[in-house]
Amino acid sequence: MRTSKRFGRILAVGAAVTALVGLTAACGGRESQSGNSQEAKSVTIGYINWDEDVALTNLYQAVLEDKGYKVKTQMLDVGPIYAGLAKGDVDLFLDSWLPATHKQYWDQYQNQLEDLGVWYDNATLNLAVPEYVSDVNSIADLKDKASMFGGKITGIEASAGETGIVQKNAIPQYSLDGTMTLQNSSTTAMLAALDSSIKAKKPIVVTLWHPHWAYSRYQLKDLKDPKGAMGKGEQIHALGRKGFEKDFPALAGVAKKLKMSDEDLGSLEDAIQKAPKGQEKAAAKQWADQHKQFVDQAFAGL
Repeated sequence: MRTSKRFGRILAVGAAVTALVGLTAACGGRESQSGNSQEAKSVTIGYINWDEDVALTNLYQAVLEDKGYKVKTQMLDVGPIYAGLAKGDVDLFLDSWLPATHKQYWDQYQNQLEDLGVWYDNATLNLAVPEYVSDVNSIADLKDKASMFGGKITGIEASAGETGIVQKNAIPQYSLDGTMTLQNSSTTAMLAALDSSIKAKKPIVVTLWHPHWAYSRYQLKDLKDPKGAMGKGEQIHALGRKGFEKDFPALAGVAKKLKMSDEDLGSLEDAIQKAPKGQEKAAAKQWADQHKQFVDQAFAGL
Protein backbone atom coordinates (compact mmCIF):
# COMPACT_ATOMS: atom_id res chain seq x y z
CA MET A 1 0.00 0.00 0.00
CA ARG A 2 1.45 3.37 -1.01
CA THR A 3 0.84 6.35 1.21
CA SER A 4 2.44 9.49 2.52
CA LYS A 5 4.83 9.70 5.41
CA ARG A 6 2.42 11.76 7.39
CA PHE A 7 2.25 13.99 10.40
CA GLY A 8 5.99 14.58 10.77
CA ARG A 9 4.72 18.01 11.55
CA ILE A 10 7.06 19.60 13.99
CA LEU A 11 10.24 19.60 11.91
CA ALA A 12 13.27 21.85 12.38
CA VAL A 13 13.70 24.22 9.47
CA GLY A 14 17.46 23.96 9.55
CA ALA A 15 17.49 20.17 9.28
CA ALA A 16 16.03 20.17 5.81
CA VAL A 17 16.47 23.65 4.45
CA THR A 18 19.18 22.41 2.09
CA ALA A 19 16.36 20.86 0.06
CA LEU A 20 15.62 24.38 -1.12
CA VAL A 21 18.74 24.27 -3.27
CA GLY A 22 16.76 22.18 -5.74
CA LEU A 23 14.22 24.91 -6.28
CA THR A 24 14.56 26.84 -9.50
CA ALA A 25 13.56 30.34 -10.44
CA ALA A 26 10.45 29.02 -12.18
CA CYS A 27 8.25 30.78 -9.66
CA GLY A 28 7.48 34.44 -9.60
CA GLY A 29 5.46 34.40 -12.80
CA ARG A 30 2.41 36.51 -13.43
CA GLU A 31 -1.01 36.04 -14.91
CA SER A 32 -1.58 38.19 -17.97
CA GLN A 33 -4.25 38.77 -20.53
CA SER A 34 -3.72 39.24 -24.26
CA GLY A 35 -7.10 40.09 -25.75
CA ASN A 36 -9.36 37.22 -24.76
CA SER A 37 -6.60 34.62 -24.45
CA GLN A 38 -4.30 34.19 -21.48
CA GLU A 39 -0.60 34.09 -22.15
CA ALA A 40 1.43 31.25 -20.60
CA LYS A 41 1.70 31.63 -16.83
CA SER A 42 4.24 29.85 -14.64
CA VAL A 43 3.55 28.95 -11.02
CA THR A 44 5.46 26.84 -8.50
CA ILE A 45 3.39 24.89 -5.99
CA GLY A 46 5.29 23.52 -3.01
CA TYR A 47 3.80 20.54 -1.23
CA ILE A 48 4.50 18.21 1.65
CA ASN A 49 4.15 14.45 1.50
CA TRP A 50 0.84 14.40 3.37
CA ASP A 51 -2.11 12.74 1.71
CA GLU A 52 -4.44 15.71 1.41
CA ASP A 53 -1.66 17.95 0.09
CA VAL A 54 -0.52 15.38 -2.48
CA ALA A 55 -4.15 15.06 -3.59
CA LEU A 56 -5.00 18.76 -3.81
CA THR A 57 -1.68 19.73 -5.39
CA ASN A 58 -2.18 17.16 -8.14
CA LEU A 59 -5.72 18.41 -8.69
CA TYR A 60 -4.51 22.01 -8.96
CA GLN A 61 -1.76 20.97 -11.35
CA ALA A 62 -4.10 18.96 -13.59
CA VAL A 63 -6.71 21.72 -13.77
CA LEU A 64 -4.26 24.62 -14.10
CA GLU A 65 -2.33 22.96 -16.91
CA ASP A 66 -5.62 22.42 -18.69
CA LYS A 67 -6.19 26.17 -18.30
CA GLY A 68 -2.85 27.07 -19.89
CA TYR A 69 -0.63 27.43 -16.82
CA LYS A 70 2.88 26.04 -16.61
CA VAL A 71 2.96 24.32 -13.22
CA LYS A 72 6.06 23.20 -11.34
CA THR A 73 5.53 21.16 -8.20
CA GLN A 74 8.20 20.73 -5.55
CA MET A 75 7.94 18.34 -2.61
CA LEU A 76 9.71 19.49 0.55
CA ASP A 77 9.44 19.09 4.31
CA VAL A 78 7.30 21.50 6.27
CA GLY A 79 10.01 23.91 7.41
CA PRO A 80 11.59 24.37 3.97
CA ILE A 81 8.15 24.94 2.43
CA TYR A 82 7.58 27.95 4.68
CA ALA A 83 11.15 29.18 4.17
CA GLY A 84 10.71 28.81 0.40
CA LEU A 85 7.48 30.82 0.45
CA ALA A 86 9.16 33.51 2.54
CA LYS A 87 12.07 33.74 0.07
CA GLY A 88 9.77 33.74 -2.93
CA ASP A 89 11.11 30.43 -4.24
CA VAL A 90 7.64 28.87 -3.86
CA ASP A 91 4.51 30.64 -5.08
CA LEU A 92 1.76 28.58 -3.46
CA PHE A 93 1.32 26.06 -0.62
CA LEU A 94 -2.04 24.41 -0.01
CA ASP A 95 -1.62 22.61 3.32
CA SER A 96 -0.98 25.04 6.16
CA TRP A 97 -2.47 23.64 9.40
CA LEU A 98 -3.44 26.46 11.74
CA PRO A 99 -3.64 27.62 14.44
CA ALA A 100 -1.63 24.88 16.21
CA THR A 101 0.25 22.39 14.04
CA HIS A 102 2.17 24.93 11.95
CA LYS A 103 2.15 27.70 14.55
CA GLN A 104 5.93 27.92 14.83
CA TYR A 105 6.31 28.45 11.08
CA TRP A 106 3.42 30.90 10.83
CA ASP A 107 4.83 32.91 13.74
CA GLN A 108 8.24 33.01 12.07
CA TYR A 109 7.23 33.81 8.50
CA GLN A 110 3.74 35.32 8.50
CA ASN A 111 4.93 38.80 7.51
CA GLN A 112 6.36 37.33 4.28
CA LEU A 113 3.27 35.25 3.43
CA GLU A 114 -0.27 35.83 2.19
CA ASP A 115 -3.08 33.83 3.79
CA LEU A 116 -5.41 32.88 0.95
CA GLY A 117 -8.06 31.39 3.20
CA VAL A 118 -9.38 28.10 4.55
CA TRP A 119 -10.35 25.26 2.23
CA TYR A 120 -10.94 22.60 4.92
CA ASP A 121 -12.12 23.37 8.45
CA ASN A 122 -12.46 20.00 10.17
CA ALA A 123 -8.84 18.88 10.59
CA THR A 124 -8.44 16.72 13.69
CA LEU A 125 -6.07 14.21 15.26
CA ASN A 126 -7.72 10.98 16.40
CA LEU A 127 -7.36 7.51 17.79
CA ALA A 128 -9.59 5.28 15.67
CA VAL A 129 -10.87 1.72 15.58
CA PRO A 130 -12.87 -0.25 13.00
CA GLU A 131 -16.62 0.16 13.49
CA TYR A 132 -17.01 -3.55 14.32
CA VAL A 133 -15.09 -2.94 17.57
CA SER A 134 -18.42 -2.19 19.19
CA ASP A 135 -17.51 -2.06 22.87
CA VAL A 136 -14.76 0.57 22.58
CA ASN A 137 -16.10 4.05 21.91
CA SER A 138 -13.83 6.34 23.92
CA ILE A 139 -10.12 6.63 24.62
CA ALA A 140 -11.13 6.04 28.23
CA ASP A 141 -12.37 2.54 27.27
CA LEU A 142 -8.89 1.47 26.23
CA LYS A 143 -7.67 0.99 29.80
CA ASP A 144 -10.05 -1.89 30.52
CA LYS A 145 -9.92 -3.26 26.96
CA ALA A 146 -6.14 -3.17 26.52
CA SER A 147 -5.85 -6.95 26.13
CA MET A 148 -8.20 -6.82 23.14
CA PHE A 149 -5.53 -4.81 21.27
CA GLY A 150 -2.54 -6.67 22.68
CA GLY A 151 -1.79 -3.62 24.81
CA LYS A 152 -0.77 -1.73 21.68
CA ILE A 153 -1.74 1.48 19.89
CA THR A 154 -0.47 1.19 16.32
CA GLY A 155 1.22 4.47 15.53
CA ILE A 156 3.18 6.23 12.81
CA GLU A 157 6.58 7.95 12.67
CA ALA A 158 8.27 8.70 15.99
CA SER A 159 8.93 12.27 14.77
CA ALA A 160 5.28 12.93 13.97
CA GLY A 161 3.42 15.64 15.84
CA GLU A 162 0.54 13.27 16.57
CA THR A 163 2.97 10.74 18.06
CA GLY A 164 4.08 13.25 20.68
CA ILE A 165 0.48 14.20 21.45
CA VAL A 166 -0.55 10.59 22.03
CA GLN A 167 2.56 9.83 24.09
CA LYS A 168 2.62 13.01 26.16
CA ASN A 169 -1.09 13.81 26.43
CA ALA A 170 -3.48 10.97 25.67
CA ILE A 171 -1.68 8.10 27.40
CA PRO A 172 -1.07 9.89 30.73
CA GLN A 173 -4.40 11.78 30.79
CA TYR A 174 -6.34 8.55 30.33
CA SER A 175 -4.09 6.58 32.72
CA LEU A 176 -2.99 4.18 29.98
CA ASP A 177 0.61 3.92 31.23
CA GLY A 178 1.37 0.29 31.92
CA THR A 179 -1.66 -0.96 29.98
CA MET A 180 -1.29 0.50 26.46
CA THR A 181 1.96 1.17 24.60
CA LEU A 182 2.28 3.36 21.52
CA GLN A 183 4.10 1.37 18.86
CA ASN A 184 5.79 3.71 16.40
CA SER A 185 6.75 2.65 12.90
CA SER A 186 5.61 4.49 9.78
CA THR A 187 2.37 5.69 8.25
CA THR A 188 2.72 3.01 5.58
CA ALA A 189 3.13 0.28 8.20
CA MET A 190 0.21 1.59 10.26
CA LEU A 191 -2.10 1.57 7.25
CA ALA A 192 -0.94 -1.91 6.26
CA ALA A 193 -1.69 -3.15 9.78
CA LEU A 194 -5.11 -1.46 9.66
CA ASP A 195 -5.90 -3.06 6.32
CA SER A 196 -4.87 -6.57 7.38
CA SER A 197 -6.74 -6.29 10.69
CA ILE A 198 -9.94 -5.17 8.96
CA LYS A 199 -9.69 -8.00 6.42
CA ALA A 200 -9.34 -10.44 9.33
CA LYS A 201 -11.99 -8.64 11.45
CA LYS A 202 -9.49 -8.25 14.28
CA PRO A 203 -9.46 -5.37 16.78
CA ILE A 204 -6.90 -2.62 16.21
CA VAL A 205 -6.53 0.96 17.45
CA VAL A 206 -4.48 3.36 15.33
CA THR A 207 -3.36 6.96 15.29
CA LEU A 208 -5.28 8.67 12.48
CA TRP A 209 -6.46 12.12 11.41
CA HIS A 210 -8.99 14.01 9.37
CA PRO A 211 -8.77 14.44 6.44
CA HIS A 212 -7.58 10.98 5.39
CA TRP A 213 -8.59 8.63 2.59
CA ALA A 214 -8.84 5.71 5.04
CA TYR A 215 -12.21 7.05 6.15
CA SER A 216 -13.48 6.66 2.58
CA ARG A 217 -12.08 3.17 2.14
CA TYR A 218 -12.94 1.66 5.53
CA GLN A 219 -15.73 1.88 8.08
CA LEU A 220 -13.90 3.52 10.98
CA LYS A 221 -14.86 5.08 14.28
CA ASP A 222 -12.99 7.91 16.01
CA LEU A 223 -12.75 7.32 19.75
CA LYS A 224 -14.35 10.04 21.83
CA ASP A 225 -11.91 12.27 23.67
CA PRO A 226 -13.76 13.83 26.61
CA LYS A 227 -10.51 15.13 28.13
CA GLY A 228 -9.49 16.89 24.91
CA ALA A 229 -6.10 15.18 24.99
CA MET A 230 -5.80 15.02 21.19
CA GLY A 231 -6.33 18.75 20.80
CA LYS A 232 -8.96 20.88 19.11
CA GLY A 233 -9.90 20.89 15.45
CA GLU A 234 -7.82 22.95 13.04
CA GLN A 235 -8.22 24.59 9.67
CA ILE A 236 -6.20 23.97 6.52
CA HIS A 237 -5.19 27.17 4.75
CA ALA A 238 -3.73 27.96 1.34
CA LEU A 239 -0.73 30.28 1.56
CA GLY A 240 0.97 32.37 -1.11
CA ARG A 241 4.29 34.16 -1.16
CA LYS A 242 4.30 37.91 -0.67
CA GLY A 243 2.79 39.51 -3.75
CA PHE A 244 1.01 36.35 -4.87
CA GLU A 245 -2.44 37.88 -5.10
CA LYS A 246 -1.12 40.82 -7.11
CA ASP A 247 0.72 38.54 -9.54
CA PHE A 248 -1.96 35.82 -9.70
CA PRO A 249 -5.32 37.50 -9.00
CA ALA A 250 -7.44 34.82 -10.68
CA LEU A 251 -5.59 31.94 -9.00
CA ALA A 252 -5.73 33.72 -5.64
CA GLY A 253 -9.48 34.06 -6.16
CA VAL A 254 -9.76 30.31 -6.72
CA ALA A 255 -7.76 29.54 -3.56
CA LYS A 256 -9.92 31.90 -1.51
CA LYS A 257 -13.22 30.37 -2.52
CA LEU A 258 -12.36 26.68 -2.95
CA LYS A 259 -13.81 24.43 -0.23
CA MET A 260 -13.68 20.65 -0.02
CA SER A 261 -16.05 18.40 1.90
CA ASP A 262 -14.91 15.18 3.56
CA GLU A 263 -16.69 13.24 0.84
CA ASP A 264 -15.01 15.07 -2.06
CA LEU A 265 -11.57 15.15 -0.46
CA GLY A 266 -11.77 11.52 0.64
CA SER A 267 -12.68 10.32 -2.83
CA LEU A 268 -9.91 12.43 -4.41
CA GLU A 269 -7.32 11.11 -1.97
CA ASP A 270 -8.49 7.54 -2.46
CA ALA A 271 -8.32 7.85 -6.26
CA ILE A 272 -4.75 9.13 -6.09
CA GLN A 273 -3.70 6.51 -3.54
CA LYS A 274 -4.94 3.76 -5.85
CA ALA A 275 -3.08 5.14 -8.85
CA PRO A 276 0.23 3.55 -9.93
CA LYS A 277 3.32 5.42 -8.79
CA GLY A 278 3.96 8.35 -11.10
CA GLN A 279 0.34 8.48 -12.26
CA GLU A 280 -1.00 10.75 -9.51
CA LYS A 281 -1.65 13.69 -11.83
CA ALA A 282 -3.45 11.44 -14.30
CA ALA A 283 -5.61 10.12 -11.46
CA ALA A 284 -6.40 13.68 -10.39
CA LYS A 285 -7.33 14.55 -13.99
CA GLN A 286 -9.64 11.54 -14.16
CA TRP A 287 -11.22 12.54 -10.84
CA ALA A 288 -11.71 16.08 -12.16
CA ASP A 289 -13.42 14.71 -15.27
CA GLN A 290 -15.73 12.63 -13.06
CA HIS A 291 -16.50 15.62 -10.81
CA LYS A 292 -16.87 18.25 -13.51
CA GLN A 293 -19.52 20.29 -11.68
CA PHE A 294 -17.31 20.67 -8.61
CA VAL A 295 -14.22 21.52 -10.67
CA ASP A 296 -16.01 23.99 -12.94
CA GLN A 297 -17.37 25.83 -9.92
CA ALA A 298 -14.20 25.69 -7.83
CA PHE A 299 -11.86 26.85 -10.61
CA ALA A 300 -14.20 29.32 -12.27
CA GLY A 301 -12.47 32.52 -13.34
CA LEU A 302 -9.23 31.01 -14.59
